[in-house]
Amino acid sequence: MPGMRNVLLILIILVQLILVSCKKDAPPSIVYEEEVTIARDSSPLINESDNEPDRVIWQKPEMVMELLGDLKDKTVADIGAGSGFFTFRLLQQAKKVIAVDIDKEPLEKMRLLSQKLDTAISNKLEIKLGQPSDPGLGLKSVDIVFLSNTYMYIKDRENYLTNLKRYLKPEARILIIDYKRKNIPFGPPYEERVGMNKAERELKEAGYSIEKTDDLSLDYQYILIARSK
Repeated sequence: MPGMRNVLLILIILVQLILVSCKKDAPPSIVYEEEVTIARDSSPLINESDNEPDRVIWQKPEMVMELLGDLKDKTVADIGAGSGFFTFRLLQQAKKVIAVDIDKEPLEKMRLLSQKLDTAISNKLEIKLGQPSDPGLGLKSVDIVFLSNTYMYIKDRENYLTNLKRYLKPEARILIIDYKRKNIPFGPPYEERVGMNKAERELKEAGYSIEKTDDLSLDYQYILIARSK
């Protein structure tokens, strides 16, 4: 019947109009992309589109930063910096941060991110392409060496740690964060990880004194702090 067809046609048009209106008013889909925002009194807000779920939650960066103490007069070398998860946090507190990695791609991403920062902060950043056996820092130039999820990937750790001393100022510290050799839901393969006891032993053999060992504060990682003698 013509009348019925007209009614159906009108109903179809109304439904389409409602769907278009809903789509227009609907919130945009969330796109997770790396972002740096400097807040007045907090660490940078960084959302990293990597394979590590909820890193800000389980990494507890604020707690880690507290372990480093007052950094306002310190030069920090972030070795294995990646695209800057800790680098941008260190920049807000340290006198200078040297971000070192052996991979150009994340360093380029960091460089682009740093352009979003105020120059008073970005001018404190030095981005450096290192070598697997040598970070290539300045002699006696560093107060703190920061290694997060990096220690296990250093091939000849004994020589690396020994050679590292020439870049350290007297009483400089090394902070190592790395994955536990336990059953955890993600991270590198078990056989690639270096356990806390082994890392502690290697540091001692290379001539460092151990200041802190912590296997409890982080769910998936341990923390080691050592000082050059």
